[in-house]
Amino acid sequence: MSMTDPVADLLTRLRNSAKEGHEKVEVPASRLKANIVRVLKEEGYVKNFRLHREDSHPMIKVFLKYTEKGDSVIRGVRRISRPGLRRYAGYEKMPRPLSGAGVAIVSTSKGLMTGQRARALKVGGEILCEVW
Repeated sequence: MSMTDPVADLLTRLRNSAKEGHEKVEVPASRLKANIVRVLKEEGYVKNFRLHREDSHPMIKVFLKYTEKGDSVIRGVRRISRPGLRRYAGYEKMPRPLSGAGVAIVSTSKGLMTGQRARALKVGGEILCEVW
């Protein structure tokens, strides 16, 4: 079965697992998904992640992060650019989710990065998603 939007699948699995209080979640791996999870780790939204093979299929195991009270660090996730409607922005128009409290993940010519970093490097790109 082919999937039309694997990034939306990753974000949905993260959102649902975080709401249910799961310690970890496994998703089928791809280079794009691994880079998204890497940015989330750098920004402090997930504890860690590990790439591994399961029955010859590459997988990403994402370890979710919670506060001391047990609330998920990931409050919300929103897919911006999707296969049916791509969204691009120059560095001047880069979104700032929740006035800077969240992070936009952007695919640029210099790799996947946050919107804030793209603004600092003065590069635009495709806005994949927002996390807060």
